[in-house]
Amino acid sequence: MRIAVVGTGYVGLVVGACFAETGNQVVCVDRDDAKVRALRRGKIPIFEPGLEELVKRNAAEKRLTFTKDLAASVKKSDVIFIAVGTPMGEDGSADLQHVLGAVREIARAMNGYKVIVDKSTVPVGTSELVRECIRRETTHPFSVVSNPEFLKQGAAVDDFLKPDRVVIGATDPRASEIMVELYRPFTRTGAPIMVMDCASAELCKYAANAMLATRISFMNEIANVCELYGADVDAVRQAVATDTRIGAAFLFPGVGYGGSCFPKDVQAIVKFSADKKYKFRVLEAVEAVNKTQKQRLLLKLDAKFGKGPNALKGKTIAVWGLAFKPRTDDMREAPAIPIIEGLLARGAKVQAYDPEAMDSARRIFGSSITYAKNAYRALVGADALLIVTEWNEFREPDFTKMKKAMKQPVIFDGRNLYQPAHVRGCGFTYSSIGRP
Repeated sequence: MRIAVVGTGYVGLVVGACFAETGNQVVCVDRDDAKVRALRRGKIPIFEPGLEELVKRNAAEKRLTFTKDLAASVKKSDVIFIAVGTPMGEDGSADLQHVLGAVREIARAMNGYKVIVDKSTVPVGTSELVRECIRRETTHPFSVVSNPEFLKQGAAVDDFLKPDRVVIGATDPRASEIMVELYRPFTRTGAPIMVMDCASAELCKYAANAMLATRISFMNEIANVCELYGADVDAVRQAVATDTRIGAAFLFPGVGYGGSCFPKDVQAIVKFSADKKYKFRVLEAVEAVNKTQKQRLLLKLDAKFGKGPNALKGKTIAVWGLAFKPRTDDMREAPAIPIIEGLLARGAKVQAYDPEAMDSARRIFGSSITYAKNAYRALVGADALLIVTEWNEFREPDFTKMKKAMKQPVIFDGRNLYQPAHVRGCGFTYSSIGRP
């Protein structure tokens, strides 16, 4: 099948490469000339495990190409996926200007029947807006499909190639058949292809992300209560997880969720519910808890070193982990951002390290913090270490080497990576989330 993918971000590039992997002819379109030229050279602008190899292999086989020419790509394609950004507006709503802008360009270039697929995360009702937009620009026949993505950053390629489910929102049987055929190679092991109306499909992604965000905020609340009573959140979590009605996923407490999906999608569902005069109280609380939880390590620092705008003046604080989660370089809504901002506001010198997100951090913090070459270099002369992202390389460190490097052996573990008794036995003052 001939496919065009508009947008080469985390979603669009994965979608294009994975569809090319099953033999389709795919062209990825982006208006950023520098990005297109880099992709043609095999340079991937994002860190996503397995993606670079997939792109290079399919580009070499001429199944995957990159261009700025949207009109030509539309004319040559049967199915056009829209995978552009839907950034959050000031009121929490999803900004559709990039989606609708792409739709208008697609409609003007159409030369026959096309299936236009919303792959971007868009509010309920967007498919109808897209239909109206296309009708104003062309008389050619078309179908609009909602096909939400369920890709986890750090595992996006595997998630696409081996999905739990595929959701297709379509009212046109012709479009439904095309989409089912397109996804059939990825569902041979039995993953369901679920065809439904567009509004239901659009809501699926929001509902899934809101549920996961709710689990995270709930466990963070439980962890905070555990600290008040001297209980151990790990014991509580394990007991809760054995309940088959609940399960173990997304029950780990920490310093809050981040990324491009959970914060944006939670606020978007609150906003479009409010547009229909419905107050989504649970998700309002989920977001409020998450915002507070990102300050948790700072509160622990205040308890150790004192409060005030200059409480950490003259102190050096090491930070391990900058990305919002492991296996990505993405710092959008990352807990590390408000944490580092809080450290700087308190007068601290910050020495930070992340295996992949250093360039992302430089774009945010510039020269206001120090960027260490490795985890141990970040500890040199540090009065405390904050662990913010649970990268695997942080899980089994040399505590003797750490203690020698630090000015004060103090660890605030925002991801509960270590056993408290062991770390204290190594001579550290150690504080984690929800554990005595």
